Amino acid sequence: MIHGTPGLPQRATAPDEPGTDTRVETPGAAPSVESASAITEVEEQLSVLAGLIRASMRDAALFIDTSLQPFAFKLLRHIERYGPTHSSAVAAALYVDKSVISRQAKQLCELGLVRTELDPDDGRARFLAVTDLARAKLDAVRNGETAIVHKRLSDWPTDDLHQLAALLAQLNNP
Repeated sequence: MIHGTPGLPQRATAPDEPGTDTRVETPGAAPSVESASAITEVEEQLSVLAGLIRASMRDAALFIDTSLQPFAFKLLRHIERYGPTHSSAVAAALYVDKSVISRQAKQLCELGLVRTELDPDDGRARFLAVTDLARAKLDAVRNGETAIVHKRLSDWPTDDLHQLAALLAQLNNP
């Protein structure tokens, strides 16, 4: 049963649990003090996680090659995960200008980690694809000391991992 005034946060009480108070925020309304506090906790934890990810990516890039930038490592992982991809599609997926992808892809090609392939549907266009060397290096990263997040999650139950992934997807795709 819902109690409250339209336009204000509503209070829901389950009929079989008298006195149970769960807040349902009204879209567009300012969050309650409790909700604002919880959001701050999430922001703090995301900040810690972002730092761990930055450190992990930096270390992984250096492990692959001392001249490799962390963003190039991110690009390499993206191409490995999604397969041969147009640079414009990668740029859109990673929220950067195509020129950034072009510069990083050039270095990855020079290091033998990425190759270009002709698009069979458009002979003028090219795909970026990882090489066998890149796959081997990325496997070594996943199994090495630089995989901070992977190590921390490796003992989690699969259901928890799926739940975390779903919550992060919800956050990343409003």
